[in-house]
Amino acid sequence: MEVAEIKKILETSKTIAVVGCSSNPEKTANQIPRYMKEHGYKVIPVNPNSENILNEKTYKSISEVKEKVDIVDIFRPSVECLEIVKEAIKIKPKVIWMQLGIINEEAKKLAEQHGIKVVMDKCLMVEHKKCL
Repeated sequence: MEVAEIKKILETSKTIAVVGCSSNPEKTANQIPRYMKEHGYKVIPVNPNSENILNEKTYKSISEVKEKVDIVDIFRPSVECLEIVKEAIKIKPKVIWMQLGIINEEAKKLAEQHGIKVVMDKCLMVEHKKCL
């Protein structure tokens, strides 16, 4: 995906649901959502093991999120992405974002078949910093 397209995604998105968001401030799955929140995005943590992350109500699964989500950001192993995408399709995000090192071609294909853009194997924070 081209830099210009990523920039457009980041400029037109406001709400990010983070699947696998961590309550541990030492983990990138906490640091990156915190950074995005600090830069004006609404972050919705999705983690079945936490009630509250980054001072936000945390959802057990992506399908529980009732508000409009622009980006579903995935911090889970590549093998889990297909199931996450199947669930994410129900809430109709504009973008599925698989973090750096997360690659699942089948999940990408499924999302794209449902008109959802996919960013794969890229860090949301790094890409945001490039666009500043």
